[in-house]
Amino acid sequence: MTVVLPVASGKGGVGKSILSANLGVALAQAGKTVVLADLDLGGSNLHTVLGLRNKHSGVGHYITKDADSIESLLVETELSRLFFIPGDALLPGTANLPFFRKQRMIKELGELPADFVILDLGSGSSYNTIDFFLTNSGGLMVCTFEPTSILNAYSFLKTALLRLLYRSFPAKSEERSVIEAFGNEKLEGTEKSFRDLAPRLQEISPEAAAHVEKQIEAFSPRVVLNMGRSAADLQLGARLRTISRNNLALELEYIGVLPYEEEVSRSVVERRPEVLRRPESRFAFNIHEVARRLIAAPVPNPPVLYPDNEDLKALSEELG
Repeated sequence: MTVVLPVASGKGGVGKSILSANLGVALAQAGKTVVLADLDLGGSNLHTVLGLRNKHSGVGHYITKDADSIESLLVETELSRLFFIPGDALLPGTANLPFFRKQRMIKELGELPADFVILDLGSGSSYNTIDFFLTNSGGLMVCTFEPTSILNAYSFLKTALLRLLYRSFPAKSEERSVIEAFGNEKLEGTEKSFRDLAPRLQEISPEAAAHVEKQIEAFSPRVVLNMGRSAADLQLGARLRTISRNNLALELEYIGVLPYEEEVSRSVVERRPEVLRRPESRFAFNIHEVARRLIAAPVPNPPVLYPDNEDLKALSEELG
């Protein structure tokens, strides 16, 4: 079964692409067939981290329908089990992904003949990024030990959870109206949390309330903390778990911590993943630990979601 593994971050500069590339290498070295897909639409650079030239057709060609399928975009790397799908940031319009093309892309990514398909997503909380993140209820969040990174990661998770719950019900439903109104309320610094949403939906139907509780319980993002300098840094990392538990009713799993090493930044300059460049380093060891935990983990079921009104908007544009 193919595991689609989205990798996201609340802000740029936290090492998301470095993690994606090195994790792909580690999983391939562990005997898994891996596809690394650069889905940082409009800002792709994963090829640089992998040491590949940006000369192949990529996601941009798929979006413009110059490529027939996602599978046709696969590029071989120096590792026999590791394949790459370029992002094509230089093609105009790559960041503007039509709804139906996005839905087809998500379907085709899940059908690739691989054990893991790693999606290196753009930073921030655009709906395209969120929708790709929701292809797996246990996607990876990358953040550093800076307070701004922790807060941006929290903001991303809040947006993702709200969109997950919103798309758990059909368009124009009463449930969506309740969820949208709830999303406009401030939680931080109050006694309210996402636990308060189910009782409100109870007034519509017990089934709606139960469904929301089930969706929240099943949504279990996994966190990789990057650029750690000491064990004391983990206390700041724990802050994300606390605010996510209190405000969002989410239980996060910390699946790995990567040390700060100046040499890691050199790997981008030298265009060679650190796991290959310095296989005996602490960074490489910890990447392999993350890979091992992912291989051993149960495969999360993707959430079943209704389309947003994007599908109706897309159809209206076809009418002119």
